[in-house]
Amino acid sequence: MNMIALIPGMSGVPEILLIVFVILLLFGSKKLPELARSLGKSLNEFKRGQNEPDKKIEKKAELADEEHSETLNKDQN
Repeated sequence: MNMIALIPGMSGVPEILLIVFVILLLFGSKKLPELARSLGKSLNEFKRGQNEPDKKIEKKAELADEEHSETLNKDQN
């Protein structure tokens, strides 16, 4: 789905070019690659953060299993 099509009044290429031109004027050509790089890093960190809670839960479950098996081994001896 084209996200730009969801914005009212944004129907074609001239409007998109106008927005790109305004952004270029506001931030300058030297700053745009820096902004894009930081945006990419932020997205990667966000995705990594979404997966992290699952890994923490798995680690806690593994530790609990190890403790349980150690307790069983001590009880058997």
